[in-house]
Amino acid sequence: MGFLQFGQPPTITADNALPGRSVPVLPNPAPHTVLGTPIDGPVPDGMEETFLALGCYWGAEKIFWELGAYTTSVGFMGGFTENPTYMEVCTGMTGHTETVRVVFDPNKISYGEILQAFFESHDPTTLNRQGNDRGTQYRSAIFASTDEQYETALRTRELYQEVLDGAGRDTIVTEVNKPGQTYFLAEDEHQQYLDKNPFGYNCHARTGLACPVAR
Repeated sequence: MGFLQFGQPPTITADNALPGRSVPVLPNPAPHTVLGTPIDGPVPDGMEETFLALGCYWGAEKIFWELGAYTTSVGFMGGFTENPTYMEVCTGMTGHTETVRVVFDPNKISYGEILQAFFESHDPTTLNRQGNDRGTQYRSAIFASTDEQYETALRTRELYQEVLDGAGRDTIVTEVNKPGQTYFLAEDEHQQYLDKNPFGYNCHARTGLACPVAR
């Protein structure tokens, strides 16, 4: 998926990032192809949203719609380019990372359980890389939507680091971001990609170690 990038990536700032555009690349998204729910728009009453970056978003999105999310979508966060295209993000010149939006009912699945799946479903110790996918667009990151989510993410990262330390593994490099960053939807062909392409690419980088659920 995307372009393999080797060597030291350039530092992207608002001054040197690609310019982007004012119009969304997916202005009228279709309903979720698996769940039948809207993939964009307001969060329903009583539900929450969070944004998770764990490498290639094609396989990552499937993890969360199978986990019991109300809806999911894929897009980009953490960069500077407004309404970037997939190909622009693949250049590494937008500053974004591939991200899954997860809308969930906390009465059915807790945020701690979502973070457990997040950490167990990729390798959070590899910087700007998951498996053979290399580049800042594959960096590991959590974008919280509330202060409570932010604190839970910090606690979960700390708990999982203790597990990794006990197994002699490397340090987690996952970014934990406070609320306030903008999420941009990716193009339609990337939404629910593995439902549309059942034999499509799916990165399987993992640590193989269980992540505790923060309480």
